[in-house]
Amino acid sequence: MNASFEHRLSKNFDGLSDKLRQAGEYVAAHPVDTATRSLRAVAHESGLAPATFSRLARAIGYQSFEDLREAMREKIGQRVNSFAERAERLQNAHEAGESGFFEAHVGACQNNLQTLLRDMDQDLLERAVDHLQAARNVLLLGALGSTGVVEYLAYMAHFCTGNWSMASRMGASLGAGLADLDARDALIVVTKPPFSTRSIEAAQMAAGQGAYVVVCKRRAPKPFEKRLPKRFPKRLGASRQPGSLVLRR
Repeated sequence: MNASFEHRLSKNFDGLSDKLRQAGEYVAAHPVDTATRSLRAVAHESGLAPATFSRLARAIGYQSFEDLREAMREKIGQRVNSFAERAERLQNAHEAGESGFFEAHVGACQNNLQTLLRDMDQDLLERAVDHLQAARNVLLLGALGSTGVVEYLAYMAHFCTGNWSMASRMGASLGAGLADLDARDALIVVTKPPFSTRSIEAAQMAAGQGAYVVVCKRRAPKPFEKRLPKRFPKRLGASRQPGSLVLRR
């Protein structure tokens, strides 16, 4: 199975120049533009030279930028149906008597798990788990729409470990919760639209203090790209797998 663009970029990110990193982050944040617009248009929109994108493609294992674009087209084709459209299909199939709703729901869940297995960078996940296993303390943070996900993650963690806790719980000061973090600790941030500046600031602060930071995100948010230091650890893909970080322990 060919590695996805995200997997290739993550694997090679540390060895890329600043310009190639910028190009990679632009492609990750703009997959549709990359897949559908010309190289010249992509370069103009990003403010980078066309040759930078060609060098990026070769640096992460593609034969050419066109091969990279084809990979992005395949990715878009696999995910063209939105969650709402898929939910509506399940309802329509049930109303038409084509299948029982429960059976269809289980099938959809199985398809989602297959997609997760296909898209997950398992080497990156294993490295993240190893860091979390060795951490003195692991703080969990999610703001706005991500709060519920993090609360459930903390609930799951309490069944198997005593050193995972929520940052800024019940209105507590976020700064106070992060103040004692150092290289022995870790922070897990779950973020999805709408993105919160609190999450960005917390990740920046923790990384600056030497803590290992994992960001589980729906898609790459530009504020994280612009404001976090170059040494900021690699991000995990969509926020469907926080539970894996606990279960692997």
